[in-house]
Amino acid sequence: MAVPSRNRLTQPLLRQNGAHQPVSWEQALDRVAEGFRKSIAKHDPCDFGMFSCSKTTNELNYIAQKFVRSVIGTNNIDSCNRT
Repeated sequence: MAVPSRNRLTQPLLRQNGAHQPVSWEQALDRVAEGFRKSIAKHDPCDFGMFSCSKTTNELNYIAQKFVRSVIGTNNIDSCNRT
């Protein structure tokens, strides 16, 4: 459950010229995707790992593991569901 606050971010921010600037969700997600692509190209996909949360839904955990296995190309995903 999200906690309402006036200080909550309502849109993504990217650091540009040393300051955070508001950008669209599309720009922010493109930046993240580009970072993943660069990291995978520079390193082996097996150097990537993801840890999901037991407090989220099964559907979101399924999407996370599907993303890591299908898009990134590694089986390095775990969660605290087992504990």
